Amino acid sequence: MWVSRVLWLARTAALLRRRLLVAPGCPRPATTAYSASADPSRVRALVYEHHGHPAKVVELKNLELPAVGGSDVHVKMLAAPINPSDINMIQGNYGLLPKLPAVGGNEGVGQVVAVGSSVTGVKPGDWVIPAAAGLGTWRTEAVFNEEALIAVPSDIPLQSAATLSVNPCTAYRMLTDFEQLQPGDSVIQNASNSGVGQAVIQIARALGLRTINVVRDRPDIQTLTNKLKNLGAEHIITEEELRKPETKSLFKDVPQPRLALNCVGGRSSTELLRHLAPGGTMVTYGGMAKQPIIASVSQLIFKDLKLRGFWLSQWKKDHSPGGNFGFRRLQ
Repeated sequence: MWVSRVLWLARTAALLRRRLLVAPGCPRPATTAYSASADPSRVRALVYEHHGHPAKVVELKNLELPAVGGSDVHVKMLAAPINPSDINMIQGNYGLLPKLPAVGGNEGVGQVVAVGSSVTGVKPGDWVIPAAAGLGTWRTEAVFNEEALIAVPSDIPLQSAATLSVNPCTAYRMLTDFEQLQPGDSVIQNASNSGVGQAVIQIARALGLRTINVVRDRPDIQTLTNKLKNLGAEHIITEEELRKPETKSLFKDVPQPRLALNCVGGRSSTELLRHLAPGGTMVTYGGMAKQPIIASVSQLIFKDLKLRGFWLSQWKKDHSPGGNFGFRRLQ
């Protein structure tokens, strides 16, 4: 049951937040806010020396802050989220794994404190985010190579900057890379209240696309519905409603979707496929249910549906000159 998976991730994120100074009440993904160490030559970091359950292998340690070299940038971390992929990486079951020991965290925003003599792209005071996963953002300060960072405007909300490099990018690429959608076309997705799901809603609206957003049923479903509609969602239905035959009436007013975005797997993904237009594509970018995708033979033969996958780290690797960023691929 993927509901239990979500609850487990929430509890794990809460535990990790307590190990550094964390601002309570942050929206998903949970964002950690840092304060500087008393000793300027040492920094605090959440480190793991081997893979396993985050609560057992992640430790708060004091690390030595290295000297700033010619192409280096000294960064004070301002905030960093805790995403499911961060947990998977610590467990050792993510697609790419950093060399151990490693600092946790793949995403975040920091402020430049000092730069080396060869640095030209950023200056003290600028905000920066990681160029790729695995930089290790769960720390108070760090010295990174300039090529590992991307400058971002400092006048955007802190939590938006800290979560800019993964979820919105994933949403945009999936909306544009797999089907040539035109304004008025529709997209169906599950896990619609996730970070990626909310980004899909907003980007789709900006592109003139209509969204059918599937969420788990819950006591406060109307509160969630209002929130997603404020972001630009057109239709919001529960997993249970999606399985009912009368759901087909929805497509009298909305074009049958040619693109489905799947973050759950299992029965939820099967239902997305059932509602796809002939020749449509389902893109899978997560598997919260930890259950396989089941597609009927008739859907593949008679509807010519396509099953694709998307992983932002691979997309960045394919479109960046820097290679694998020091990772080893999970075998």
